[in-house]
Amino acid sequence: MDGASNEAWPIRRLAQVSAVSAAHFARSFKEAFGVPPHRYLLTRRIERATALLRDTDLPITEVAFQTGWKSLGTFGRIFHDITGQSPGALRVREQLTPHKHQRVPECVTRAAHRPDLKIAVSEKRRKKAAGKTELQSTEAL
Repeated sequence: MDGASNEAWPIRRLAQVSAVSAAHFARSFKEAFGVPPHRYLLTRRIERATALLRDTDLPITEVAFQTGWKSLGTFGRIFHDITGQSPGALRVREQLTPHKHQRVPECVTRAAHRPDLKIAVSEKRRKKAAGKTELQSTEAL
């Protein structure tokens, strides 16, 4: 998955490559990496997209497609949910910030800037919406 995060990696395919059942693979993967395979793949895609936005002038649409997204809207929404900013805003911020890490290998930079995906993106959205609801109800008092 790391070498080809732009490809589709359904559990069935991963299990087949590993020569185990899908259930066993999913369980073992989560034990080994601490997150389910899909969340791991999302992390790798976002890391790669961040690197492309930072280091190239590729259009955001091309970055989305090169990192495995089929829809620009989905890419933008998930990217924002995980990083807290849009792909365009991240590109502007990264390009305006002088980088001292020019000689650091990309794998080290990726690991240092890895998004924290301990919870699912949908859970993150739910918690954010619940926080807004609580805030609105306290403001009404």
